[in-house]
Amino acid sequence: MLIINTLGTVIKLISMRKILFTLVLLFLSTVFYAQDLYSLGSVKDVKLTFKQDNWSDILDHYKEEGKDKRLKASVTIDGIKYDSVGVRHKGNSSYFNVRKTGSSKLPFNIKANHVKKKQTFPGGYTSLKLSNVFRDPSFLREVMAYEIASKYMPAPRANYVRLYVNDELLGLYNSTESVDEKFLEENFGTDKGTLIKCDPNWHGKTKKGCMRGHNGSLNFLGQDSVCYYEFYEMKSDHGWNDLIQLAQTLETKPKEIEKVLNVDRALWMLAYNNVLVNLDSYTGRLCHNFYIFKDADGRFNTIPWDMNMNFGGFRFLDDKTVLTVEKMQKMSVLTNYKSITRPLISKLLENSMYRKMYIAHVRTIVKENFSNGEYEKRAKAIQASIDFYVKSDTNKLYAYEDFKQNLSATTKAGKTPIVGITELMSARTQYLEAHPLLQKTPPKISEVKHKVGSDDTVITAKIDGVRKAFVYYRDKGFGTFTRIAIEDKGSNGDTEAGDGTYSVIIPKTSKTEYYVMALNKDAAMFSPERAAFEVIEIK
Repeated sequence: MLIINTLGTVIKLISMRKILFTLVLLFLSTVFYAQDLYSLGSVKDVKLTFKQDNWSDILDHYKEEGKDKRLKASVTIDGIKYDSVGVRHKGNSSYFNVRKTGSSKLPFNIKANHVKKKQTFPGGYTSLKLSNVFRDPSFLREVMAYEIASKYMPAPRANYVRLYVNDELLGLYNSTESVDEKFLEENFGTDKGTLIKCDPNWHGKTKKGCMRGHNGSLNFLGQDSVCYYEFYEMKSDHGWNDLIQLAQTLETKPKEIEKVLNVDRALWMLAYNNVLVNLDSYTGRLCHNFYIFKDADGRFNTIPWDMNMNFGGFRFLDDKTVLTVEKMQKMSVLTNYKSITRPLISKLLENSMYRKMYIAHVRTIVKENFSNGEYEKRAKAIQASIDFYVKSDTNKLYAYEDFKQNLSATTKAGKTPIVGITELMSARTQYLEAHPLLQKTPPKISEVKHKVGSDDTVITAKIDGVRKAFVYYRDKGFGTFTRIAIEDKGSNGDTEAGDGTYSVIIPKTSKTEYYVMALNKDAAMFSPERAAFEVIEIK
């Protein structure tokens, strides 16, 4: 009896260990899967199932109504099923232009918590936004554009999925992370601020008695919030007065703009749009495709969005100007510098320090992605990883040969010529590198160090060719940086004046992060160069 009981105990222990082992594997697989939802390492299968055979007609009807009405379905993502999700078509030109051709490859928005309010996709995501690679025969623009942007600012992630609907393969899609509560919490530490999508109602009209607006330009249109309704989509419960304050400050009190705008982040977005000829953005004719979010410190932050026509896929600079390939290659680094309809550019760049910061960001983006040829290596690697899926996509909007060629040469999307990515950026890189503003010699910053004392922290740096320099510091997290001058005066931790070693004393905390900016009469330099998105930590 003792032997039997002992054997039973052993069996139970083995069984318990198997269960625990299985649970551990399940937990680890869930963790890794959650981290992998937007990985470029693999192409995921997404399978939508509708009960209705006429699901396509229903979704088209909902889209024509212009409301956020959704059709219930189930979706399976890499073998995991989610019931009662809500589905609608998304997009404007990517939907309506493709629909006119009779193609079934339309863009989708899939909401996990449409019915089950606590349901999320792997990693806690509440939606999948699937784009049909409109106007991009290379299949590269959206994915590469977000990947580059994410080096310098908060930006959604993007990868590829293979979409099936009722067991029919619709093709290879871009999957882009949503700018939602999860995104805001991860990038700003809160999701409670004002969130606005700067995208107009294309079918709306300027309200009677309102000044003429210019889409999401952030032009000041007066104190009546009604005047802004047709140009912005409010994603939070309130915030029109916040938007009005931002627009008014930008236009009438630009010297106070840092109180309501994260200026450096806006400069990064503008520099990025310019270098990559991203004209389907704030910079180009339609002046849209970005979000602004008011953080816990009361400042708006710009967030780029909708990148499928990056790298010259959209050629319209304004209502009268369609750029040739050569004009895109040589587009001015100060495009819209004097434009009254682009105050985010003209009002910021009229400030000498902001202009130097902007050019420093342009220089960094060019150097880190284009001068070294890194973008082309990355593009070829991504194309190789999706080649099979593009070739087997019978609903793709372009020929397979166009996919192969559009990295390096102009091909057509329908009747529209789409410039080759390297065809554009090789010449553009040479143009920018030789531009007089980028030829200006910036200060040199080296040997940035910090020493933590009992009551404070001393930061020192070697800086050459400088007129003035600053340290920006904050407690680690998401708050606003405090700016303080760093000087070579033989004080504040510096042992000798005029020796090229600059120093400053800041308050001691256990979790400080900082960066250095130096200016001379011609240019600016940052350390780290990706500041303020990348910083030095005092641990």
